[in-house]
Amino acid sequence: MISLHTSPLDQPGTGDAGGMNVYVVELSKRLATLGIEVDVFTRATTSAMPAKVELLPGVTVRNVAAGPYEGLSKHELPAQLCTFARAVLRAEAIREPGYYDVIHSHYWLSGQVGLLARDRWAVPLVHTMHTMAKVKNASLAEDDVPEPPARLLGEEQVVEAADRLLANTGDEANELINLYGAQPAKVGVVNPGVDLEVFSPGDQLVARKALGLRPDAIVLAFVGRIQPLKAPDILIRAAARMLAADPSLRGRLVVAIIGGPSGNGMEHPESHAQLARELGVYEATWFVKPMARAALADWYRAASVVCVPSYSESFGLVALEAQACGTPVVAAAVGGLTTAVADGETGLLVPGHDIGDFADALSRIATDPLLRETMSRAAVKHAGGFGWELTAEKTLAAYRTAQQTMVAELAQEVDR
Repeated sequence: MISLHTSPLDQPGTGDAGGMNVYVVELSKRLATLGIEVDVFTRATTSAMPAKVELLPGVTVRNVAAGPYEGLSKHELPAQLCTFARAVLRAEAIREPGYYDVIHSHYWLSGQVGLLARDRWAVPLVHTMHTMAKVKNASLAEDDVPEPPARLLGEEQVVEAADRLLANTGDEANELINLYGAQPAKVGVVNPGVDLEVFSPGDQLVARKALGLRPDAIVLAFVGRIQPLKAPDILIRAAARMLAADPSLRGRLVVAIIGGPSGNGMEHPESHAQLARELGVYEATWFVKPMARAALADWYRAASVVCVPSYSESFGLVALEAQACGTPVVAAAVGGLTTAVADGETGLLVPGHDIGDFADALSRIATDPLLRETMSRAAVKHAGGFGWELTAEKTLAAYRTAQQTMVAELAQEVDR
């Protein structure tokens, strides 16, 4: 696997670490249980990290030195592709020919390296986009900046040359075909999963006591990177609208913003605290640093509702994790969130990003115990259909299909 711009060893929720990190780690772990040995190549971001780290038996993370360890933004990484690719090719060169059977690249930067390795090793390249520039640019937040032309071109090149493209949802598969001209026969749909052992239902009151929350609190939670794309400001604004409509909520309302600054969010790390002050909800707003998954599960269980107001999401693992813990979700009706959330059953999907619409949806669930309980039960059942084991099995099947296709194509070339 190639995960150039973000390491599976990084803490999700800050910097460039997010759902893709979880995806690479969990998929690799489940593939290892199926007898597949996995090497994950990523760019080293600290000199203290050893060149090789065993994540668990069968999964090795290889930290490649390419460019300065710190201070290199994602948009500066294309200049390091050659150095990174050279290290990846060297790793195979010291082994017997044919050591690697398949390359699985994640995000377009990794795909560029994957294309080079594919041609050098004569093995298939399977690629997962995770996010797409054309999709993001079509639904930018007000203070966000569009993805650069270089990324659009790089994505088009990867889509054209990859042997197999794995989409998170049917909608993403259609975007690959309609926006990028992908050959339909090369595109497969494999939903991401959720760790159903870590993220599971629990006693809400126990979780709240552990976190220092009132038993009768109305807890609205956002989990993710703090950047315009993820739109945590919408939750803060919606909470202020809820208080304006029902002042009796003051004292009980808690707005938990769980995550760290990322991307454009790093330019103004205090902007959300300032927004909360301006709207009069600062005392109700908790800014919580990213944490280990077991601790995060307690926040999910403690929440009345989890809000995912993103402008673009390839899938939305946060929504799935919350539902696995029995917490309903209010999410923007974009991208993979329309698959991750069963609208009206496990939560509510909001068309567009109108603050009033989000406030109404959040209030509807958070202040109606019977509705919340009904959605909670449905949420657990819904999330149960997205285990990582199934994701790994479908991904392995895609690898085998890619291998068979490449063999057939090589045979045709020989015949010609």
